[in-house]
This record gives sequence, structure tokens and C-alpha cells, in this order.
Amino acid sequence: MSKNTDESEQRPAFAVGVLTISDAGAKGERPDTSGDIISQTMKAEGFREARREIVPDEKRLISAVLARWCDEGDVDVVLTTGGTGLGPRDVTPEATREVIDLEVPGISEALRTQTLAQTPMAMLSRSVAGVRSGRLIINLPGSPNGVRQYLGIVVPVIPHALEVLRGGWGHPTP
Repeated sequence: MSKNTDESEQRPAFAVGVLTISDAGAKGERPDTSGDIISQTMKAEGFREARREIVPDEKRLISAVLARWCDEGDVDVVLTTGGTGLGPRDVTPEATREVIDLEVPGISEALRTQTLAQTPMAMLSRSVAGVRSGRLIINLPGSPNGVRQYLGIVVPVIPHALEVLRGGWGHPTP
């Protein structure tokens, strides 16, 4: 990802929320490396971090944070990390689907397809992307390498998606 200065100067500063889903992270037993990567990358791309939190792999807690952040309106996009695999405690996709108004399957499809060329494990990802209250939510993997790969694919699309959600880019507002 390279920051295009002209582009970032022209677009409004979008607010990002970083939600890490990790039992060990929530207990303070593991550093939030993946959350740090999201935070650093998004800041470098011209986004403003509005929220950041770590929650355990509990569906109701994940859903509650996603809903609150989107409904309160101080974030434009929420990027989650963790809980998208096949483990018994991996419930992030279900928690996300529970709160979104509209699923955006093209984002998840592109993320899996493009990372599959780098690792066959990409086909095991269950990440979801969707919209709640005009805010974009995108699930990223829990591994630092997976986060880097996914961000490299999705970051260029996020500003356009947010502009469309705000009624820009030639799309009528409701």
C-alpha cells in the first residue's frame, strides 16, 4: 500500500474503529499485534482512529460493540481482527451478520480470492463485510500477516465505499 498524497489530501478524513477479538488479548495475556498493524496502516493511509478496543471471543460482546460504534456515528468503518477461522470460539462472522443491515459479499470474496494465491489457508477464512447505520464493517483475520494481506487489498476501496454510503460519487441520497 502506498499513500497517494494527492488522493488523501482530496478525500475527507474518515474515522476508523479497530476491534480486536481475542480471549488472550482481552485478558492481557497477548499483545494486540494485529490491532496495532491495522491502526498504523490506517493512520498512514489518512484515516483517523476514533475507537479501539479488545473483546473476548463472545458473540454478544462483539455484536454489542459493532452496533454501538456504528449507531453512535463516530466511526465510518470498523475493522475487526480475529475470530474468523474454524475454531469453536471463532464467532466474529456470526456476530457481524447479526448486526449488519446489508452484507457486502464482494469484499470478502475479493479478500479470500486474492490471498489464496499467497496461502491455501485463505479458503478457510469466514470473514464478512457489511453495512450498519451507513457504516462499513470488515472482518480481518487474527494473524498479523493475514491482516497485512487483507489491508493491502481492501484499503484502496474503503474511501469509495464510504463516499457511496455518504451519498457521494453520483449516487442519490435516500
